[in-house]
Amino acid sequence: MDERAAASVEAVFREERGRLLAALVHRFGDLDLAEEVASEAIEAALNHWPVDGVPTRPGAWLLTTARRKAVDRLRRDKAYAARLAILQAEADRADPAPPADADGELPDERLRLFFTCAHPALPAEDRAALTLRCLADLTTVEVARAFLVPAATMAQRIVRAKKKIRDTRIPFRVPGADELPERLPGVLQVVYSIFTEGYAASSGSTLQRLDLAEEAIRLARILRRLLPAEREVAGLLGLMLLVHARRAARTGPDGAPVLLADQDRTRWDRPMIDEGAAAVFAALTGGPPGPYGVQAAIAALHDEAPDVAGTDWPQIVALYDVLLGLTPSPVVALNRAAAVAMRDGPQAGLALLDALADEPKLRGYHLYPATRADLLRQLGRGQEAAAAYREALELAGTEPEREHLRRRLAAVESPGDGTAG
Repeated sequence: MDERAAASVEAVFREERGRLLAALVHRFGDLDLAEEVASEAIEAALNHWPVDGVPTRPGAWLLTTARRKAVDRLRRDKAYAARLAILQAEADRADPAPPADADGELPDERLRLFFTCAHPALPAEDRAALTLRCLADLTTVEVARAFLVPAATMAQRIVRAKKKIRDTRIPFRVPGADELPERLPGVLQVVYSIFTEGYAASSGSTLQRLDLAEEAIRLARILRRLLPAEREVAGLLGLMLLVHARRAARTGPDGAPVLLADQDRTRWDRPMIDEGAAAVFAALTGGPPGPYGVQAAIAALHDEAPDVAGTDWPQIVALYDVLLGLTPSPVVALNRAAAVAMRDGPQAGLALLDALADEPKLRGYHLYPATRADLLRQLGRGQEAAAAYREALELAGTEPEREHLRRRLAAVESPGDGTAG
């Protein structure tokens, strides 16, 4: 295959597979069949394009080929075809198919697929797995690696999710205007959960999973194109861009975490920050802000500041107050306490953290004792800081985080450290 054909194949398979799969699901009503014939169409392209040349509309070529293969398969399996016909008739009555594109272009049905994969009837872990498999084009092995489970376990999850969709007849459709406010947050949460696992892995040998973070951003960009009027979609995209823009500075040469105060801000991705800031503007314009818009605004204040001392901490605390009103949670309260410590001093922040000591959701969250330890260290209470660092060390999931905490612990335990008493 020449370079042009190889590049075109890669671009189509990467960017258009989700569109192809969604169009096939909408036509035939079955995820398994859609995946199988999509793969067969891609295999056919690998065989024909190097010889015949890349089609003018490669996506349409793939869709036509996949449809033919699906029809051939259904002709061979009459019982399967009859069952699909019944399901499709029901789906068409509930949500008729849109008219075909006059130019034969591949229709963009991915929004329907987003809402199908993130349907509230599916368990949360299955939603994220299915979204990565169907919309991010990760293989089952890659999805398993993302969630740090055996491939066989992940395969079972994906099969279970597809079976649930089929057996309970979860509709392949975009919710109506009256349903969208209730359903959209679930879709956004799936994308954000993928990003957070990429931003700060829950376990393993590395702090960041850049592949996952970038897939989440790619999915959010798709959602932004498909739902341009939804401000929380803009907020989520802006938040992820503004956070991911710091990726190169977040770890040192040995992979250990580098705290925000110590990061080399010249290594932050300025074009990504500009894109994120534009998304934040869209998220905060035209009505009351949503949770993702507020979090994105906080991230923007961090990214715009020349250094930690020059950060607008009063405004960040005020935004956390707004966020607590929108989504009250112990984790938000923890982050607000850290911001208050920057605004008013470590004692003020520590008082807020101590008030959260009995929160069940923070008991297994290593950043709670780690944040307490940092404030105790700043106050010269070295023995208490050491105990808090040990607690955080027991809870931390990745080796880079554990190494960072070991260094902090060693510093406060050192006889020469002025805070050791």
